[in-house]
Amino acid sequence: MRNSVGIVKVLGVVSLLLMLFSCGSSKTGKEEIKNLQFDNPLAEQRADPFVTKAEDGNYYFIATVPEYDRIEIRKSKTINGIKQAEPVIIWRKHDKGVMGNHIWAPELHRIEGKWYVYFAAGSAEEKWKIRMYALSNPSADPTKGEWKEEGQVVSKRDDFSLDATTFELDDQRYMIWTDRASDTIINTGLYIAEMTSPTTLADKQVVISQPIYEWEIQGHRVNEAPAILVRHGKVFVTFSASATDANYSIGLMWADMDADLLDPNSWHKLPEPVFYSNPALKRFGPGHNSFTKAEDGETDIMIYHARNYKEIDGEPLYDPNRHTRARVLKWKDGMPFFGQELSDKEMSMENIK
Repeated sequence: MRNSVGIVKVLGVVSLLLMLFSCGSSKTGKEEIKNLQFDNPLAEQRADPFVTKAEDGNYYFIATVPEYDRIEIRKSKTINGIKQAEPVIIWRKHDKGVMGNHIWAPELHRIEGKWYVYFAAGSAEEKWKIRMYALSNPSADPTKGEWKEEGQVVSKRDDFSLDATTFELDDQRYMIWTDRASDTIINTGLYIAEMTSPTTLADKQVVISQPIYEWEIQGHRVNEAPAILVRHGKVFVTFSASATDANYSIGLMWADMDADLLDPNSWHKLPEPVFYSNPALKRFGPGHNSFTKAEDGETDIMIYHARNYKEIDGEPLYDPNRHTRARVLKWKDGMPFFGQELSDKEMSMENIK
């Protein structure tokens, strides 16, 4: 009887110690995440960065390479790990014809059990004949398996289409992309449409934003690079405007989740940019961002590119030094707070409130 009591007491003590150890480990893990500083730049000479956190917890990073000739993916357990992750080339441009030049702005999405990469490309003979294209891969790991060319994602305008992104809301998948948006002036605007398949747009395709403010028309009249966040009852869309030099800036628009997203009147756009060049921080031309979740699965992270100098010789598109960076996205009164006057370090995990 005494032995039985002794065993019960020992087991009780062991259980208590295990419980305390478990709680302590969990707390330590959260503290490590809270104190995390991003190792910026995450990737040098990588523009138009897109990071997605997969169901298995891995991060996958994809971006424009300065040679404009291939698509790579990096895999990492952490956001900071992207910096050291080995790029895996999944596709190269064609030598002739379509998809033969200006390989731009790839995005990676998991849809209906497959990975899809949406990207823009010109033809080998006409590099400015930019259109949207797609690749697919049934592998669970997008750095493995075989990538299949799905062809062009055709828009009705079919003029200068690029920067496709996609999201699902209430069991309906949408695409937002960039295309010519005016018959009278040369510009690009944002379109939205429902999708009837991962590579097909529905017939109704509407313009939801054009460059109308002074900050959107510096160098070029541009609205491009949409990125989606569905939070607090709203569909938020960030976008980039103006030329890709120090004038490049990020704007913000939104619609209510229960609104008709295909009605341009459902959308509201701020008249001023939310994130733009800050010489004091040596941040020039920030833009073409994406969003992902931190390792805690809760905190929103903005991934973006920027240069650390202002002056550029020649066409900005051919200056390779747009580097990928990460910073925490905070929220105030249900709206995203980008911290224009704050450094990436000041907008880090340790400074979340």
